[in-house]
Amino acid sequence: MNGEFHRGDLARLREAGRYRTLAPRAGVDFASNDYLGLANDPRLREAVAGALARGVAVGSGGSRLLRGNDPEIVALEAEAAAMFGSEAALYFATGFAANVALLAALPQPGDLIVHDALVHASAHDGMKLARSPAVAFAHNDAQAADDAIAAWRVAGGKGTPWIAVESLYSMDGDRAPIAELAAVADRHDAMLLVDEAHATGVWGAAGRGLAASLEGRPNVVTLHTCGKALGCEGALVCGPQVFIDFLVNRARPFIFSTAPSPLMAAAVRAALRIVAEEPQRREALHWLIAHAERRLAPVGVTPTGSQVLPLIVGGDTETMVRAAAVQAKGFDVRGIRPPTVPPGTARLRISLTLNVGEAEIDALAETLA
Repeated sequence: MNGEFHRGDLARLREAGRYRTLAPRAGVDFASNDYLGLANDPRLREAVAGALARGVAVGSGGSRLLRGNDPEIVALEAEAAAMFGSEAALYFATGFAANVALLAALPQPGDLIVHDALVHASAHDGMKLARSPAVAFAHNDAQAADDAIAAWRVAGGKGTPWIAVESLYSMDGDRAPIAELAAVADRHDAMLLVDEAHATGVWGAAGRGLAASLEGRPNVVTLHTCGKALGCEGALVCGPQVFIDFLVNRARPFIFSTAPSPLMAAAVRAALRIVAEEPQRREALHWLIAHAERRLAPVGVTPTGSQVLPLIVGGDTETMVRAAAVQAKGFDVRGIRPPTVPPGTARLRISLTLNVGEAEIDALAETLA
């Protein structure tokens, strides 16, 4: 019968405590990735309104290789390359599509992808489409990455290793050892792919990410998502011109997708200017992080030094029961279960943004207690 497998699979998810539903926004925001509070900033609305007044279209009208190459997107890419210190940049509709494109297109037959064990699901989907094998290394262990590449070389590997990591991990809130990984890439003539999704705008020099010190290097490609701290949508891949040109010619998620709305490109341009011109937003968030760690650590939340603070519960069902109880008190805190996190590590993910203040953090601490 049609749908029999699907009904059975959904029933198994319910039984395991992993069934998902779409819940509306409600309560104080401890769930979004709007770290700098820009998603509702009037200046982004003004940027869109100004673009409309200039005659910028709502839709792009086609893929970038057809008629979708709007001047607003071209301007965004030039400004992003200047801000992030790269030869070129390429704008994608989503960070997911950008990660898939990077890993599906850039590594070639005879190469090797070496990735952090906790790298994002989008990277895994890209690796499934890649023409080179992939191996995982222990989370945030640069020596393990070095050992994996060395073993591949001993076994006869001749191509280019591609090291894929995130700079700040979205569920644990911890940081990659970027300097050590860059040294591994240099030793092995490897490429380093750094997903800055949760660092862009928040960390690094002028909010340029935790890999900002590597800007302009020929063996580094970075991905800066626009839907988190920038408050918009899409993603910017920044790196050497040769790799940007290759993506334009070979990356199917780019070639065969309708281009993003040029209005969104106008909004991202405004967000980049705000990030560059208002360091006080980052400073305010860093202050909130320090305050939250003081108040939340005593009730079981793991201090991470970042805006992502997990409270590990363990069991899937118990996690969702706890999340529902916190939500009933007026706080939008979501439960995170496998496969998003490893089995046995289901958690409440507390996300800190400029949409809250110290009083809301204190109230959340009292509720969790």
